Amino acid sequence: MGELPAMIEDLALILIVAGIVTIVFKRLKQPLVLGYIVAGFLVSPHMPYTASVTDMSNVHLWADIGVMFLLFSLGLDFSFKKILKMGASPVIACITIIFSMMMLGIIVGHAFGWSQMDCIFLGGMLAMSSTTIIYKAFDDLGLRQQQFAGLVMSVLILEDILAIVMMVMLSAIAGGGADGGQMLSSVLKIVFFLVLWLVVGIFAIPLLLRSVRRLINNEVLLVVSLGLCCAMAVFSTKVGFSSAFGAFIMGSVLAETIEAERIEKLVEPVKNLFGAIFFVSVGMLVDPQILVSYALPIAVLVLTIIVGQSVFGSLAFMLGGESLKSAMRCGFSMAQIGEFSFIIASLGLSLGVISDFLYPVVVAVSVITTFLTPYMIRAATPVYNALEHRLPSRLIRTLNQLSVSHPNTTKHSLWKRLLAQMTMNTLVYSILSSAVITLMFMFVLPLTRKMLPGWELHWYANAITGLLTVVLIAPFLRAMVMKKNHSEEWKALWHESNRNRLPLIFTIIVRMMVAVGFIFYICNYLSRFTPALMITLGVLAVVFIILSRTVKHRSIVLERLFINNLRSRDIAAQVSGQKRPLYEGRLLDRDIHIALFDIPQDSLWAGQSLRELQLGRKYGVHVSSILRGHQRLNIPDGDTRLFPLDRIQVIGSDRQLSMLAQAIEKDLVGDDPDIERREMKLRQVIVTKKSPFVGKTLMESGIRDHYDCMVVGLEEGEENLSLVTADRRFEEGDIIWVVGEQQALDSLLSAT
Repeated sequence: MGELPAMIEDLALILIVAGIVTIVFKRLKQPLVLGYIVAGFLVSPHMPYTASVTDMSNVHLWADIGVMFLLFSLGLDFSFKKILKMGASPVIACITIIFSMMMLGIIVGHAFGWSQMDCIFLGGMLAMSSTTIIYKAFDDLGLRQQQFAGLVMSVLILEDILAIVMMVMLSAIAGGGADGGQMLSSVLKIVFFLVLWLVVGIFAIPLLLRSVRRLINNEVLLVVSLGLCCAMAVFSTKVGFSSAFGAFIMGSVLAETIEAERIEKLVEPVKNLFGAIFFVSVGMLVDPQILVSYALPIAVLVLTIIVGQSVFGSLAFMLGGESLKSAMRCGFSMAQIGEFSFIIASLGLSLGVISDFLYPVVVAVSVITTFLTPYMIRAATPVYNALEHRLPSRLIRTLNQLSVSHPNTTKHSLWKRLLAQMTMNTLVYSILSSAVITLMFMFVLPLTRKMLPGWELHWYANAITGLLTVVLIAPFLRAMVMKKNHSEEWKALWHESNRNRLPLIFTIIVRMMVAVGFIFYICNYLSRFTPALMITLGVLAVVFIILSRTVKHRSIVLERLFINNLRSRDIAAQVSGQKRPLYEGRLLDRDIHIALFDIPQDSLWAGQSLRELQLGRKYGVHVSSILRGHQRLNIPDGDTRLFPLDRIQVIGSDRQLSMLAQAIEKDLVGDDPDIERREMKLRQVIVTKKSPFVGKTLMESGIRDHYDCMVVGLEEGEENLSLVTADRRFEEGDIIWVVGEQQALDSLLSAT
């Protein structure tokens, strides 16, 4: 027999030890992440008394895959729409915490005399609290439904996003891009590709999944989703980012599709497997000798996290609009580091820019702070009570006054809203236009020049490519110039004052200049026209694009398709009754709203049509939809019947809906007082000469209609029963077996 590969032996050892240790940690009600780290420590080469992994390179490969799938799953649980709806408070708190903790980490690292890169990466590690550990702690302590816990989770989601950006920035710094120009270039590159991938992904991926939805089962969907994840990871590395960044982006794109929850459940076992291997690999890097040698830095870093998050975290949440008590509960909850700190440390090791001791030190700090997390959460309220009793009341009021109430975006001035929307549109459409131009010049232009060789035809190739490029970006340029020119904000400002009209026209001119700039660049790249001629061509092209009905139609179709894809998950939730329709907000202004009612199993309405029930005449309500299993019947007609367990969506006023609810609860089949008499029994009936059934068929006999009994068979011999057909006539001496209630059987027997 062939020898078993070392990779399989290592995998078996890792999974067996991890399984045993995590069972113990589950029993002790500790986070499983810590169990994986302990398991890695037990199977590492640093433990001489236990079996050890022989090939660390394979483990690191699996760990890299684990990081990719972890971030893919994080993206699936993330929605950019949620971030936009959070408002300014979580953003302010998140940025304040990250900046403060990074500075603390850098200061502590310099105090110990560590290298500059060690200090920078240490600051990044200390800035990242653990989403997994905090979520688990809230769950164990029964705090998940409290308001401060929701705010903490919002900040943690933002931290995870910024951690992805931080990894890209740290890679740029490690590669020598630490000067201002290169840093700015890296930031612009991140923004460009982030917007491009999200917009193109949200436009294309839902279309792909929608076209093959009927062909996809769970197995195919798992393969397709993981294939998209890996493809995006590869593409991300090709343009200079990490594979983890690409995996996160693809997860964020898939999070906006109808299949998101299904994909998340299918991917979870894969993520758990490779994620376990990643955390086990983290534990393998823990060297007991290093922990002993660096006991003082470990203790100092633990205190730095606890004190830093307690102080700066609480201050950050107060700046975000929370009261002192709520801010302290939030800040104390985030006093630990976790999985993203390990990922950042792994990045530093893979780039070869941090010292070997830093990884096990950070792991030790994470383990200690994780154990302390529940105690820190519990300590927040007692510490606040102590401060309230010992500090002057004027100081407490001053601290509470730091909680600035940041205005909601809906209360911003019309100008701020309009300019923000215009800026965002211009940025998105500029990125899309730039991407199209780049692709056309990289791939289509060489192809056309190859098909039309020679200097004479060179201009034709350039002209064809330029014309195709303008045609492709025309919908983007038109939307850039014209979108929001008919919005509610624009109309309100236009009619509010004559002084607003010149600035509004100026916004159109600025956006038109941006659009002309793209045409100018295309002409300048492909021709040798004079600048004045190219600007004139650009202006004429943009004016033609604005006036073209075809371009307008294409622009509107593309935008509607994108918005529909972006809202597909919300639409599915509305259809399934998990979310209220968007038009409900307009009804509320008129004292009318939507309510859902379940038809009980024993409802008297079951089986009746809407016309028979006459709900509109009786209660003044309108049934807008009926949810039946996975089916939704919109605008049902009068012939539509209700069935038990149907969920009806009804429109009406509070009074009307209240009357309907009372009727649904009242119109039920009452309890049967004679339920004991409903027992079904089997009896033998002999057809005698005087029986009224002689010579009659089963239908003519009236056994079912008049006696409420049912003939189940005709006896033939001692063991056989034959089916009584509808046209067979009963004869004297027939022995039939009948089922019915006792009272009905008695009536039947007395007749025979």
